[in-house]
Amino acid sequence: MQSAQVKSATRAIEILEYFRGVRQPRAMSEIAVALGYPQSSATVLLKTLVTLGYLNFNRRERVYFPTPKVTSLGDWVPRALFGSTRMLDALRDVHAATGEGVGISTKNDIYLQYVQNMDSIHPLRFHIPEGTLRPLTQSGIGWTLLSTLSDDKIDNIVRRANIASEKSMRVTVASILEKVQDIRKKGYCFSQDVPFVGGATLSMLLPVKIQNQPAVLFLGGAKERFLANHDRYLAVLQRAVKSVKPADPFEQPIDIEF
Repeated sequence: MQSAQVKSATRAIEILEYFRGVRQPRAMSEIAVALGYPQSSATVLLKTLVTLGYLNFNRRERVYFPTPKVTSLGDWVPRALFGSTRMLDALRDVHAATGEGVGISTKNDIYLQYVQNMDSIHPLRFHIPEGTLRPLTQSGIGWTLLSTLSDDKIDNIVRRANIASEKSMRVTVASILEKVQDIRKKGYCFSQDVPFVGGATLSMLLPVKIQNQPAVLFLGGAKERFLANHDRYLAVLQRAVKSVKPADPFEQPIDIEF
């Protein structure tokens, strides 16, 4: 019973996320096929979401679409997370100046989580959905977040992340500490071919925390484009980070442990 309840809860969220992607009314059969659900299960879930007020059902056309109640679930979140620190303005500034994929990520246990993203406008780009989790050990963004921790805590996280990762993705504590030391020295991270082959990322710690977790502003895209524009992109990122200021109790100056 508990397993069935978890599956139903997961599927209900997946339906709402599906609509975020398609942004069009969809019939039950289309939703079931797209998400791989049995039609009987999809019917029950959709009727439940209609009853709860999260979906509207157009009986004439037999299609579903989210209601404003879905928006109201999270319309307060950006203010709670980002406040008036100018974080979102900094994000937009970097995007406008580079056209690259830009985002804000935070630490979530042994993972980094992409909490706010803007996609690249360039033809060759990498798309990462907001909310995606990735082990801290497997990207330059994660290494930047790890740089806020003591070496002992990094050791613990690397070992735990290795347990949660495929064997081919496991790393040594020494290799991560070496990357972290370099980030602490330079004040930023430039990474290539991780987590995507052919990609590159520039990332810097923001001078604020999000829900008491360290946060990083980053931009990422095709490696060749980054190598050609490294100095300009870094200057843009540094200016944007410098513009962010703590402003309320949700955002506190970041503490770096050594």
